[in-house]
Amino acid sequence: MDIRALEHFLTLAETLHFGRTSRLCHISPSALSRSIRQLEQEVGTTLLYRDNRRVSLTREGERFRDYARQAVSDWNTVRLALQDDQRVLRGELSLYCSVTASYSFLHDMLSSFRANFPRIEIKLHTGDPAQAEERVLSGTEDIAVGARPVQMPNGIAFHPVTRSALLFIAPASQPQLAERLSGKAAGNAWRDVPMILSEEGLARERTDRWFRDLGLRPQIYAQVSGNEAIVSMVSLGFGVGVVPQIVLDNSPLASRIRILDVQPRLEAYEVGLFALEKRLGEPLIDAFWNQQNPG
Repeated sequence: MDIRALEHFLTLAETLHFGRTSRLCHISPSALSRSIRQLEQEVGTTLLYRDNRRVSLTREGERFRDYARQAVSDWNTVRLALQDDQRVLRGELSLYCSVTASYSFLHDMLSSFRANFPRIEIKLHTGDPAQAEERVLSGTEDIAVGARPVQMPNGIAFHPVTRSALLFIAPASQPQLAERLSGKAAGNAWRDVPMILSEEGLARERTDRWFRDLGLRPQIYAQVSGNEAIVSMVSLGFGVGVVPQIVLDNSPLASRIRILDVQPRLEAYEVGLFALEKRLGEPLIDAFWNQQNPG
């Protein structure tokens, strides 16, 4: 059974770029175009709008994307179940995490998983951890690493891996600022402090709530994607930021910032794995999930 055309379509539906898709799928742009045209002929409708500047899914293409995801998932499940040697799992597992997670606790996870399941290929994608849940919900990734939200989305399973404090940080080069802000938070002290915060995610939500409780709105100097960028901008003296402790533990810039002893503290959060509940029974996802959660 040849499902390559469906896989080509799913990759193109994610990237919306023929050149990038051809590289990811290791085929020529012309071969990719033929594959998509043949698929459209078989289903009898246009799945993608394309011109010289952009690619987008048609309404029919969005419906077909859901079918293609399920078909590829079902085929992989059946193929693995029918293998003669049930102990040897084969296939690809897509994993999304932040850069920090990729070189901290994730290293031990992947090393152990690789030793136990050498035939499973991990496709690791890195980016803003605030996108972890959405990447899993949309079907872009099989598993993602991120912070547990206050309200878990329906259909998402979460397995905690570690817990991290959420910290205010200031430039080490500005000791007067750090001294003024440390201790019990006062509105006058924080009113005009330039803040460097995440664009979205749990850290941003908790920081915004902390300022509301103080009766202030944060003075935003910059909103960035990714905690590593916050550490970098703070170390350069542009303002005060909020990042998880786990980021500082692995940052080469840690010596250039100072952790503020601020009261009240921001609530710590759990970092762990996200996956769709309905997919936990799939062999590859089950293997990774149960390795982290043997109970």
